[in-house]
Amino acid sequence: MSGNLTQIPCENINLNFTHSFLPPVFITVFIVGSLSNIWGLRSVCKSWKNIGNINIFMLNLGVADLLYLFTLPFLVHYYASNSQWTFGQTFCKVTRFCFNVNLYGSIGFLTCISVYRYLGIVHPMKVMGKITSRHSLSITALVWLLVIVQILPDMFFDKNDEKSPNSCFDTTSNDMIKTYLPYSVSWAITGFALPLVIILVCYGHIVVVLAKKATVNPLLKQRCLKLVVILVILFSICFIPYHVFRNINLKTRILKQNGICYASFRNVYIMHQVGRCLACLNSAINPLIYIVGNDDFLVKLQNFGMRSRRSLANLKGAVIYRKPMEEALDSLSETPVRPD
Repeated sequence: MSGNLTQIPCENINLNFTHSFLPPVFITVFIVGSLSNIWGLRSVCKSWKNIGNINIFMLNLGVADLLYLFTLPFLVHYYASNSQWTFGQTFCKVTRFCFNVNLYGSIGFLTCISVYRYLGIVHPMKVMGKITSRHSLSITALVWLLVIVQILPDMFFDKNDEKSPNSCFDTTSNDMIKTYLPYSVSWAITGFALPLVIILVCYGHIVVVLAKKATVNPLLKQRCLKLVVILVILFSICFIPYHVFRNINLKTRILKQNGICYASFRNVYIMHQVGRCLACLNSAINPLIYIVGNDDFLVKLQNFGMRSRRSLANLKGAVIYRKPMEEALDSLSETPVRPD
């Protein structure tokens, strides 16, 4: 531990970990995320009338995912080519823009889904018939607008520098890092921390209401609890590490410019790369929201489970019935036949 707190000479970042770790992760996310999101969007369209207003948010969640997933092949090529970007700086900024749109768009639409669930369960009589598809479309447009307004300034930060003219940085160059850090922190607060508080408040109250009400539909209760679990996984695994280590890594880069370096900075950089991979995983995990939000799917799953249990019970009964019959036949065959 003391070694990490001892100041050392500042050295260039070793990119070997990044070049070996990111490409296979991005390839996996691209394949799994593309297939699952296409399937999820198909299921949303098939059950369009049955899911309700939340289907609008789910549809946009899938669009945000696919927008980012289609940029992954270019990032795979970039990191597999030792961080040599060959597609131009404009497209580099577009690629990074798509990642951020996906990340914060996902958070925004997950927040909308959570608020709708909250209103439908905690205040059903107040909102019944008052929230229409037009309201959902307006909220969707507002989410896209807020996300784009938050992310648009990132397009004006350089993604390379004189030492690395063919690079495509995920944040910005060292020359602009001191300006980028406050922007990144404010961005994390408005785009991540605030929605997280809203989601925690909504689902905390939902859990309390579901625990107190015994008359709540078991399917609805099961769906809400599953949604809570999925969102906790999303925010805990995908979003929290990324925002924490992104800003810590930016701070370490500023300290290195001032000649202050510690061995722990290497670990911070590695954790930042891991956080980036975890953040991109949300594109593959988000389709679980389609399942939880799809009543038809849950009903079919429940019916399948009931049929499976019945079949298992019938099979077990047949085995139990057959066993005494076989024992009875065996005993008859073993009984000696006396002559008349």
